[in-house]
Amino acid sequence: MSTARPLKSVDYEVFGRVQGRGFTNNEARKIGVVGWVKNTSKGTVTGQVQGPEEKVNSMKSWLSKIGSPSSRIDRTNFSNEKTISKLEYSNFSIRY
Repeated sequence: MSTARPLKSVDYEVFGRVQGRGFTNNEARKIGVVGWVKNTSKGTVTGQVQGPEEKVNSMKSWLSKIGSPSSRIDRTNFSNEKTISKLEYSNFSIRY
């Protein structure tokens, strides 16, 4: 009996006072999603999250409502959300 759940991929950009890549990295690993995060030159945080749909949804919620302890999230844009057949990353990483 297969219990394969659909895998999701979504790109994100978080606006506000947000430069907590380490917290995002830790949260992603705790939830169990893969992908990446990086700070942009315009003061936002951008990246991609992949994993089982419910875990991606948990990470989306964290990115849009919670964030790092010192952050102030004004808004989070999600784009390119799609179902994927396999994960493109083996872990979650910080890009520079």
